[in-house]
Amino acid sequence: MLGLYLSIVHLYQINLHYCSMDQILYKKRGADEIVTENVPGGGFLKFLYGGNVLGKFSLFALVKRKFFSWLFGKYMDSKLSKSKIASFVSKHQINLEEYEQPEEGYQTFNEFFYRKIKPEFRPIQEGVVTPADGRVLAFEKIDATTQFFVKGSKFSVNSFLANQTLAKKYENGAMFIVRLAPVDYHRYHFPVDGIPGNNIKIKGHYYSVSPFALRKSLEIFCQNKREYCIQKSDDYGDVLICDVGATLTGGIVQTYPENQNVKKGAEKGYFAFGGSTLVLLFEPSKIRFNEDILENTKNGFETFLKMGETIGSLDARF
Repeated sequence: MLGLYLSIVHLYQINLHYCSMDQILYKKRGADEIVTENVPGGGFLKFLYGGNVLGKFSLFALVKRKFFSWLFGKYMDSKLSKSKIASFVSKHQINLEEYEQPEEGYQTFNEFFYRKIKPEFRPIQEGVVTPADGRVLAFEKIDATTQFFVKGSKFSVNSFLANQTLAKKYENGAMFIVRLAPVDYHRYHFPVDGIPGNNIKIKGHYYSVSPFALRKSLEIFCQNKREYCIQKSDDYGDVLICDVGATLTGGIVQTYPENQNVKKGAEKGYFAFGGSTLVLLFEPSKIRFNEDILENTKNGFETFLKMGETIGSLDARF
């Protein structure tokens, strides 16, 4: 079993140097500079989603399966994974002074991965805030997703929520996507004040949610394992918050109190190892996203934000 663990780790770390897919580019808020993302395992993702026959076979026969991500998660929960922390921190220049650390240090990679941040390093701003660190996209109308993703790859709210009645509530609303890379802080929080309801789970596969994959099919959001709750807000209506699993995401863990009032910025939960995604859905005419995020999205770029930064406010047009 140990040999299989190590084989999977090696498979994730290899760099196959495929050149048939674009780099992942994004912008930082307030800067014109275009940043190229350093993607851990990027070569492996290109191998899976780049059109290679062997890559497609590996994806459908193994990688999308629960067992593959479960097994990798077991390794990341074991003390064998501790040795990976130092090199990861050094390579990605992660400032551990910003995070809470146990006296004995992190004993597994997952302990490090879903580390808690010191509150002073994520101040909560005005309006609606982004629920997590990551690269974001904003669409005032859900149909506008076709402007960013593959033409014809329309996002289906009905498929995404697996609830036709609920889908009608949001089908003409706004959509906000936060993509967490493996190097990011992986706890996520509430975007507004309000009362979050029960957590609803939807079974699914474990495809990657990297742009390498999403550019091929936005339907991945509707096929992956996901969980959602609806937070009732006095100002912004019923905000739907969905946590989407992905390849090598060891688990989605909810830590929030259901059906109790929470403040904006309060912790909702965390992802175990693996990059993943949060999707926020707003009812029609409830939010006006910030222009910088909308402009970057329109031009085909994600915007990097840290949890607590403003993403929008009440829509004064209505």
